Amino acid sequence: MVRIAPVGRALAVAAAASLALTACGGGSDTATQPSESAAAPSSAAPAAKGDGTLTLGTLLPQTGSLAFLGPPEIAGVDAALKEINEAGGVLGKPVVKYDTDSGDTTTNIASQSVDKLLAQKADAIIGAASSSVSESVIDKITGAGVIQFSPANTSDKFTTIEDKGLYFRTSPPDKLQGRVLGDLVVADGNDTVGILAMQDSYGTGLADQVSKTITDSGGQVVERVDYDPKAADFSADVAKIKAKNPKAIVLIGFEETSKVVQELVKQGMPASKHKWYMVDGNTSNTNYVKMPKGTLKGVKGTIPGAAAPEEFQKKLMATNPKLQDFSYGPESYDATNLLALAAEAAKSDAGTDIAKKLAEVSKGGEKCNDFKSCVELLKAGKDIDYEGVSGPVEFNDAGDPAVATIGIYQYGDDNKYATKALEYRTGNIAG
Repeated sequence: MVRIAPVGRALAVAAAASLALTACGGGSDTATQPSESAAAPSSAAPAAKGDGTLTLGTLLPQTGSLAFLGPPEIAGVDAALKEINEAGGVLGKPVVKYDTDSGDTTTNIASQSVDKLLAQKADAIIGAASSSVSESVIDKITGAGVIQFSPANTSDKFTTIEDKGLYFRTSPPDKLQGRVLGDLVVADGNDTVGILAMQDSYGTGLADQVSKTITDSGGQVVERVDYDPKAADFSADVAKIKAKNPKAIVLIGFEETSKVVQELVKQGMPASKHKWYMVDGNTSNTNYVKMPKGTLKGVKGTIPGAAAPEEFQKKLMATNPKLQDFSYGPESYDATNLLALAAEAAKSDAGTDIAKKLAEVSKGGEKCNDFKSCVELLKAGKDIDYEGVSGPVEFNDAGDPAVATIGIYQYGDDNKYATKALEYRTGNIAG
């Protein structure tokens, strides 16, 4: 059961571009060890035991339908890694990192990237952003004794998926976002709702929770269409929604949502007549800016995460000055710090050893909020409780955060969502 408690209006955070918590082509490696040119064939297995050097791989979207999430996620990892290595690294050595592209489900890029990272003896892989992409490679990663740690997977499937105890995430499962969004839709006075959701584990799972919440709150889902995101045309899907004339339309998808939006306008269902609602996968400040002014005015979207402090945003901008969005940057930063701290606590860089300490360093001890202060406590023999930028990040037995926050954002006339959320809602996640 999820219990949601409104947190109230967020305090204005200067230039708070996007949520702190919210979902990569082959960029250059930022490793402190030999580069990937010496990688073994893709069939090579990683060492069964740690080699004394914590090696992290990123499996984040540089290409594909979630490419807009890649830059802030990679910046979050890089910002954490800089601080970790400046503080002396892990186990007395600099942490090594290799970046790879996750692509999306239309390609085999993710599988190839995982093979590459395993050959490079990654102890943990941060990613993917897409739940469906993560689901396609989780067996390969965890089967090799390597941790898979996603900063952006929200599918409920991962709460119970077979993962050998090696899968973790800093983003909450969709039952929380779905509950917040469903409550919002009904609270805005919409008693009839249409849902257009992409057909994959992310889209259908989130649509299920939104539908349940709307119905439980007294609303009615008059039409739900689960569409093929690869379709060239969405006219028939939109026509089904139009036939039921709902007061509100919930759009659950990735970058293909821009085509769905154009079709809604074409068929006479603009946001000015029917209230539109989006989710983290399509609430973007880059996907709709070329559309006619005001196309998305008033549209609301939900993204997991609390307010991103201005100081943290500056930290990410120092890593990547071209950032336009900060979504999942905090979760990526926290994932990197947690992996490093768990390795220190385990006194080992082996994935299976690190996994056993991740929950321990996330709760129950002396609170600390950066690698340097946390690792000093560990070296003094103290138990720690890492408090992340993305939230408290206290892992439950499933490797999910036990408590999380969802922000509610609104688009302006420029087809960008405001840099300050309308409000944040926090909930406890059971299981």
